Amino acid sequence: MALALIELVLLATTVLLARFGLEDFFHALNFPGRFTGAVLLVGSLTTLVGAVAVLDHWVRHCFPYSGLVALFCTFTALLANLMILVSTWRDGDSTFYKVMFAVLAAGSAAAAFAVWRTSVLVPTPKRVAVAVILPSVIAIANYGYQNLYQPYERETRPVITLSTGKAVLSQDRKAFMVPVDITLQNRGDRSFYVLGSEFHAMAQEVELSPKDRLRDQWRADAEQWTKPSEVNPLSRREIHQPGDLLDAQPWMPYGHWIESSDSFATRLVVQLPLDTPYDQVTFYATANLARKDRLVLQPPLLFMTKTWGTKNLPEWVKSEQKSDFDALIYRARVHENNAIDEYTRDPRYVTVYWRFGSHGANVVTTITRKGEEGHRLNAKEEREVSTRYGVIELLAGPYVQNLWDIKNQR
Repeated sequence: MALALIELVLLATTVLLARFGLEDFFHALNFPGRFTGAVLLVGSLTTLVGAVAVLDHWVRHCFPYSGLVALFCTFTALLANLMILVSTWRDGDSTFYKVMFAVLAAGSAAAAFAVWRTSVLVPTPKRVAVAVILPSVIAIANYGYQNLYQPYERETRPVITLSTGKAVLSQDRKAFMVPVDITLQNRGDRSFYVLGSEFHAMAQEVELSPKDRLRDQWRADAEQWTKPSEVNPLSRREIHQPGDLLDAQPWMPYGHWIESSDSFATRLVVQLPLDTPYDQVTFYATANLARKDRLVLQPPLLFMTKTWGTKNLPEWVKSEQKSDFDALIYRARVHENNAIDEYTRDPRYVTVYWRFGSHGANVVTTITRKGEEGHRLNAKEEREVSTRYGVIELLAGPYVQNLWDIKNQR
């Protein structure tokens, strides 16, 4: 009975380690993942040898050191099952895999104890100790690198630069155009998916006070900073009015990617009538990216729906829609960067909201399980999602263009 249970534990461990190891070795998105796959494959081969050694140690007695080999292999199975159990318990969602690896870990411990109790002959204890400790150190070091160091390693962040060219009058001299150049430079060694991007221009009227403004007026200006759309400076003479959305559009193709040491550049044009009441235009450019070594988007981001005329929307989207913000919604399936997480975690989806309204535009991204799009992540959950999938938001602006000299060309 004990022999059958030990064989079952070792063979089940062999199958699972081989399954995860093969996928990671050939398809993991980074070197640590592929190294983990190699370690899992070695562990799978070791437990398979252990199954043969246990059978020889209990029944055939053909090899004098089969007991020692069986002890080493059952200990390897215990170590592998414990590592995967810890990883699954911490990050996994599947109860099936949690229970399975808990049972296999307990079974491996019982198997190692049962083999040890058979008075296994250890000819050179020091060498055996090294042979046991060395793979343990390698496995623990790899686990620590994957789960402790890598999530907090120095991030690579591309840079957005935004600049405006010289405004040009139309042929009839009744309008002018302001060219805006936007460049994304990826100077690091990581590639990124483009989840969404937006460029928008805000126009403001700026009146001048004939005398110095009072302290209470400065305080009233500062109180407006509590609103995300109002960050006008405190000024002794200038009286800034709330900005109005002038222009908004994407400036990078969503769902595509930018490779390491690559760049993307585009030019947009903002047009205004010459008799516009505005005195300044402020330009902004943002991009939401995700690291290609942390996730796979499949299929690419596809348009799903819009917020107007649609009933099945998250409550937080409905509430913001009431405050004059609409959105286009895109979605894609997210695949994990390693086989263990891919099998033990529920499917995740990235949802991109391209939001626009009279007070500006922006891009909001969430990565959740299907049906949980309405859950607003707290600060801790946002950090965890950002760390796991390498999601970053890049900002450029505000870049202010004065219109007084242009309007004087009339």
